[in-house]
Amino acid sequence: MSADAPGLAARRAALGLLHAVQVEGQMLDEVAAPFARLEPSEKARALSLARGVLRDVGRLDAVLARYMERRPEPATLDILRLAAWECLRDGVAAHAVVDSAVQLAQGAGRTRRTAGLVNAVARRVAADGLPADWQELPLQDLPKPLSGPLARSYGKAALAEMMRVQAELPPLDISLKEPARAAEWAEKLGADILTPTTLRLRDWGQVSALPGFESGDWWVQDVAAAQPVRLAGDVSGLRVLDLCAAPGGKTLQLAAAGADVTALDNSEHRLLRLRENLARTGLSAKIIAADAQIWAPQVPFDLILLDAPCSASGTIRRHPDLPFIKTMEDIRPLLELQAALLNRALGWLAPNGRLIYCTCSLLPAEGEAQITRLLAKRRKFPQIRPALPEGLEPGWMDAAGNLRLRPDYWAAKGGMDGFFAAVLQAGSAPQP
Repeated sequence: MSADAPGLAARRAALGLLHAVQVEGQMLDEVAAPFARLEPSEKARALSLARGVLRDVGRLDAVLARYMERRPEPATLDILRLAAWECLRDGVAAHAVVDSAVQLAQGAGRTRRTAGLVNAVARRVAADGLPADWQELPLQDLPKPLSGPLARSYGKAALAEMMRVQAELPPLDISLKEPARAAEWAEKLGADILTPTTLRLRDWGQVSALPGFESGDWWVQDVAAAQPVRLAGDVSGLRVLDLCAAPGGKTLQLAAAGADVTALDNSEHRLLRLRENLARTGLSAKIIAADAQIWAPQVPFDLILLDAPCSASGTIRRHPDLPFIKTMEDIRPLLELQAALLNRALGWLAPNGRLIYCTCSLLPAEGEAQITRLLAKRRKFPQIRPALPEGLEPGWMDAAGNLRLRPDYWAAKGGMDGFFAAVLQAGSAPQP
């Protein structure tokens, strides 16, 4: 056995990430400890490994159970999950996976005594390969406070399809700075054109090495997340507030479309990514780090985009750690915050101004029901039905104008995040 198998540092960091998520309840994007000494490529690999295991953990456990009489303790199980995922889903050579798995087991006191088990099981999994019944194996369960409302809202069959899509590695979606060049960039990147503004890549490698990234011709943004801005139509010359703006994909959309954009978020740290993307793309926006519950503008806006804090239940396909972190048992604080931000932002609209409310949630309580409650109290801000963005399916917007996007939509193309969006309009008289 080699002194240190190639890729061992990334694998060890991935185990640290899995522990942080499953035991300590931390989000993957917030965990820093396993990354202290990693190179950027190793950090990216560790995150990829951790996300892969979390996305497939139900199926991986079912496979591993076939080779063991009893379930091992958590640290050993995570080593085996990692090895199985690399062999079965990532196509890594068996000898490299087994060698590393044994080193990982031997390298920690709590797993050293199980190194023989790790070696034997990892070898058998690698030798047998992907089971013929992989697609029929159980997926990771959603928390009941989430699965129950989703099943009641969309039906058990639709929920099962959403979970199936979320169990697959999502494609890479990018929004174009110049949509008129969609065909050109699709050819350069080997991408599919999903909508006039979004391309989808199935194979991409390192994102920052792709053509057009360094030159700022596009940015990463799920196709669903790009649709709320498109509901506004032509925003050229409009004074626009992007409320709760970070990480900034919608700010970039608005700026690229010619709007005069103010981007506000309460996290200076999260705004760093927006600043970087503005610099890379050569776009401009006024950035404010402030709490929207305290801050107030001096001049009203023609358009406000409120991407409200929510359960993020629509983004599990890209954040498979969410079911392990968020129990969804009580979203009342989020609902109260959403309602407070909605009411506050409506007062910042100019006469005839519009507000687009959206959440990356699948829960109707954070979408349709939130709008219904507001309309019952504030009749001077009626909901309007905007034009359906080109490329979307008519059934995705209801008669009132609620746009509901789900992971099982375009499932054959790789699906999309879950999103909700609706448009409200102020009257012609100045708002109080």
